[in-house]
Amino acid sequence: MLRYYGTDMQTIISNPKNFEQFTQVVQSAGFKHLHILSDFDRTLTYGAIDGIKTPSIISMLRDGKHLSDEYAAAAHALFEKYHPIEIDSNISIEEKKRAMAEWWRAHNELLVRSGLTKKDLEDIVANGHLRFRAGMPEFLDFLHKHEIPLVIISASGCGDAVRMMFQSIGKDYSNIHYVTNQFEWDDAGRVVAAKELVIHSLNKDETVLAELPEVFAAIKDRKNVVLLGDSLGDLGMIEGFTYGALLKIGFLNFDFDAQREIYKQNFDVVLEGDGDFGFVNELIRSI
Repeated sequence: MLRYYGTDMQTIISNPKNFEQFTQVVQSAGFKHLHILSDFDRTLTYGAIDGIKTPSIISMLRDGKHLSDEYAAAAHALFEKYHPIEIDSNISIEEKKRAMAEWWRAHNELLVRSGLTKKDLEDIVANGHLRFRAGMPEFLDFLHKHEIPLVIISASGCGDAVRMMFQSIGKDYSNIHYVTNQFEWDDAGRVVAAKELVIHSLNKDETVLAELPEVFAAIKDRKNVVLLGDSLGDLGMIEGFTYGALLKIGFLNFDFDAQREIYKQNFDVVLEGDGDFGFVNELIRSI
């Protein structure tokens, strides 16, 4: 088994055969047939900062007291109602998907009633609790220079903040496509409604691109895919897309001894240690 060691992480190539085949295919086909498919939280960003796991955007809104006083209790009530459905193995996937869509829509409506503003999201982006991995700006520059699409699929309750993160470092490039939950805003920056496309935990995959023709057009002829994620659930992001060659790279941020083997079984490359984007950059540049 091939292993690469950086300054802050161990890189394990758990499927050397697929790794070599993928690089050969991409080298032969060129960048015009490649796209990157990625999760956002704890994949493009660090899993922890100063030893503390990075919180979700929703938890930062709640704990930072940005929203109305009743928000936390109402959000918790929705969790108590729908989370048991999400994890119940006796419930069909179709029923779960309907429930998850109901949950996310109800939560989006709650955010509207609770007075969410763009300023709230800007404060969260600026507070430093979310931080891109070192090497991410160079990664984004390279993809932009070579016109390689980056499709980010995130079930975050406030997907507008994802784009704001890229804007904050001046890297909101035209080749980046955000498949996230988004809102409509008035001229004063107050939320007025949630946009209808709902991305939740069970439809976080490329099947939703049927509703986003501009994004689908950008990747439909790019059948070679690098998938980036930090959980086994992120492997499902490729569902619904007929790919040619696929390389799955998993960021194993925590619980190394407990999770290492299952990550090795499911990802072609495991990046262990919540480190930088050095290996990914080296890989992309080499092909």
